[in-house]
Amino acid sequence: MAIWLPDLTGRRGPKYLQILEAMAEDIASERLTAGTQLPPHRELAYQLGVSANTTSRAYAEAVKRALLRGEVGRGTFVRSPDASLQADEQAHLRRERTGPVDLSRNLPLPGFAEPHIRRVLGEVAAGDGLSGLLDYQTDEDLLHHSEAARIWLNSCGVEAQPDQIVTTMGGQHGLFCALMGLLRPGDLLLTESLTYMPVRAMAERFGLQTAAVTMDARGVVPEAFEKLCIGAKPKAFYLTPTLQAPTTTTLPAARRRSIADIAQRHGVILIEDDVFAPLKADRPAPLATSAPDQTVYVTSLSKTVAPGLRVGFLRAPAALVPALHHATNLSVWMTPPMTLEVAARLIRDGTAARLTAQQRAAAERRQSLARSILGHVEFAADPQGFHVWMPLPGAWRADTFRAHCARHDVLVSEGRSFAARVSDAPEAIRICLSHEADEIRLKRGLQTIANLLRLAPSESALEI
Repeated sequence: MAIWLPDLTGRRGPKYLQILEAMAEDIASERLTAGTQLPPHRELAYQLGVSANTTSRAYAEAVKRALLRGEVGRGTFVRSPDASLQADEQAHLRRERTGPVDLSRNLPLPGFAEPHIRRVLGEVAAGDGLSGLLDYQTDEDLLHHSEAARIWLNSCGVEAQPDQIVTTMGGQHGLFCALMGLLRPGDLLLTESLTYMPVRAMAERFGLQTAAVTMDARGVVPEAFEKLCIGAKPKAFYLTPTLQAPTTTTLPAARRRSIADIAQRHGVILIEDDVFAPLKADRPAPLATSAPDQTVYVTSLSKTVAPGLRVGFLRAPAALVPALHHATNLSVWMTPPMTLEVAARLIRDGTAARLTAQQRAAAERRQSLARSILGHVEFAADPQGFHVWMPLPGAWRADTFRAHCARHDVLVSEGRSFAARVSDAPEAIRICLSHEADEIRLKRGLQTIANLLRLAPSESALEI
């Protein structure tokens, strides 16, 4: 059992949240490692001079956040990072029609694609090629899908030849294959300082080192990227230049050119995650157009056509494609032919483009709703994006505000969830506008957030 005593010096807010915050920081810094047994809550309460209810509540909230796990008859233990990530994914992916309003998941609106996919499935079932789609496929068998991939990539602003395209089971699988195929244990992967955390989890699994590139209000800072290129010799840089999650920024064209130039001069592979790009009509040209021989471009249909249509495409330099194909084969052998056929037909007949336009229009409508309700506070958002990034006003702390929201049946994500380094974690929250299918529920959640923002933290009923 660890002799753990949290340092509460200088912390604000309810005592149980102070304990929780200290615990989260000690887990992040590995002062508390996975599997460590914590002292009983009554013993910790005595050491801190607080009530047993306070420490019990801190432990209970830590279990909810998947920081700890309790074992009957044995005690309370620090969970592994993988268990934490898995619990978070399972807890929030389902779109509930009752219960808490979930504004924590950055998923597209469901429902637009269903009648079109029904139609396509009927066409496939009635055709002559069904049996072939239910069997194992070779690369040669799937060449007829490369034209659909080329059309989709071209709509994203990227030119591609058949020998530069790799099909994947969605964007995240594409990122997985890029890291697996192109990097080796010990290689250094750069990410933005606020980033898509599953990529860092993948990096840890593959034995990669990671470092964060500083960001400002306009996105990643090219000078910070070059400084790391000179001093640390990274192998690759993963970034989301369009509708970045969580900050909503779209990297300006001049910065894109600078980053492409730096990558070319230092031989760094750019992994450009552009899954949100089709939503933004006026986006700058992708990094892949400035550094085509240095960039693995990642796109998918999941964010714009249908979240369950797990099809993605990589556009990469031809020299890197064999390694990417190998990673695909090792992980899933092949993109399921039936799924790929459905996606290809939707792309070729223009349905995918129309569904993307519907998602864009829905995003614009919901962003307008958010502005009308949250307009009394400052936040960052793009009119065609799925989410809002809100630095919290006044004395609010992100973990405290998140707990307030949860008590009022609204789920949001705090800045710490995206921070590559603990020191980069801002007092901010991400509010996702498209996970909730029902706009009445969305409006209720936004109004709850607006009402809480009008209060000071000390006015909350969460005090113990």
